[in-house]
Amino acid sequence: RKEAERYGLDLQRQVNLGRADKPQKITLQGFRLEHEQVMKGQVAYATLDDQKRALKFFENFIGGSVLLSKIKPRHAEAFIAHRLSTVPSVSTVNKDIRTLRSVFNLAIEPRGYLMEGQNPFAKIKERKTTENQIRYVEIEEYLALMDKAEDFWWRSFLSLAYGSGLRRNEILNLTWKNIDFENQLIAIAANKESQRLLAWDPKSRRNRVVPMSDESAQLLADLQLKAEEGFPYIFISPQRLKRVRERQKVGTWTPRSPIVNNLDRDFRVLRCKAGVDECVIHDLRRSAITNWAKKLPIQVVQELAGHSDISTTRKYYLAVRSEDLASANKFLNKILAKARAN
Repeated sequence: RKEAERYGLDLQRQVNLGRADKPQKITLQGFRLEHEQVMKGQVAYATLDDQKRALKFFENFIGGSVLLSKIKPRHAEAFIAHRLSTVPSVSTVNKDIRTLRSVFNLAIEPRGYLMEGQNPFAKIKERKTTENQIRYVEIEEYLALMDKAEDFWWRSFLSLAYGSGLRRNEILNLTWKNIDFENQLIAIAANKESQRLLAWDPKSRRNRVVPMSDESAQLLADLQLKAEEGFPYIFISPQRLKRVRERQKVGTWTPRSPIVNNLDRDFRVLRCKAGVDECVIHDLRRSAITNWAKKLPIQVVQELAGHSDISTTRKYYLAVRSEDLASANKFLNKILAKARAN
């Protein structure tokens, strides 16, 4: 009797989860179109855009009329082999694997189109790649950039990227309400759509608070003196906001459109003036996290950096700076000298 009761309870749980029911039939195209509608507002725009793109590529390869339940791991393997032969970047293909694995998990639960264990991408392994070394921007390079930056806007931007480890869109979407001058803290938080604010969410939708240096606080204070009274944004000008609103009205603006034009181009010009070797804006953030990793526990660094996965944080503990290389070289010379003396 007890075994029968246990079986009955387990069956009821399976029914509640939709796993004991026969999966509903839907084509790959139907699933893609449904997914695009259902997921609007549930995930970040960029995430949904990646999912739509990967599903469309897969649909073009296998055909939109195929039933979801008929797609097998061999079809997934064939698709990945095709992508590897047509896409130069293995990292892009690995992203497709992760994206489609995640999307097909949703086809199991909560949508009930596939049974447990039927995700065709579940066991598809990502291809090995050589991980790019972190480009560490030395303090001397940062100071050279600051020296050649000709206005408070760029000096403030560089200071927040290198000192507080902020992503470019976190900086660009900052408002004066996010700045706590008294405690020298910056709140990275979502902006709700309003007449004077653009809708924006931090990456992974994780709000957090980060410290800012004395230098950043002073630069922002100087920038505030020049700001338009009552205008919320620090780095977006009233003219730019007006232009964005105009593009929204005619449908030429998306959340992936650059909030500030020509930022990468202008940074390259600044870098060349400063005589700094090849690097990108995001390397300033990477360098900040590398600096934190030398002094702070990994859980603290993960929170400051806004990483959803601690494995992302962990690689910064393996990053090598020029001073680390110098220390290693000094140690090597020391032990060699000692060996020769003996």
